[in-house]
Amino acid sequence: MGAGLHDLPDDVEALKAALIAERERRLVVEGTLVRPWVDELRKTWSNAGHALEGRSLVIDLTNATVISHEGEDAIFDLMKEGAKFSCGGVLTKHVLKELARRCHTTLNDVLKRNCTEK
Repeated sequence: MGAGLHDLPDDVEALKAALIAERERRLVVEGTLVRPWVDELRKTWSNAGHALEGRSLVIDLTNATVISHEGEDAIFDLMKEGAKFSCGGVLTKHVLKELARRCHTTLNDVLKRNCTEK
């Protein structure tokens, strides 16, 4: 089974959807999670969920540098749908922790892997 990649223009910091190994599909957020990339994240999550074939789906926020209020709202909505996340850095970890609290769950419940502090 080959790895799939959702290609976006080279000059755009945005989402990339990549198949990681055979057990996991990962949506990678790079740079800023603001409009129009918030809408792209929602659309890509929805589309990717239909073709998982037993794999887990993880939203990787490790390389996200800015998360707008709209981005937080999207993350919250995806969290309610069962999304799992990976992240890096104290601020992103704090954002996920606060959103998990609003979702009546814990940070550990929404993380695929432990966040690393940079």
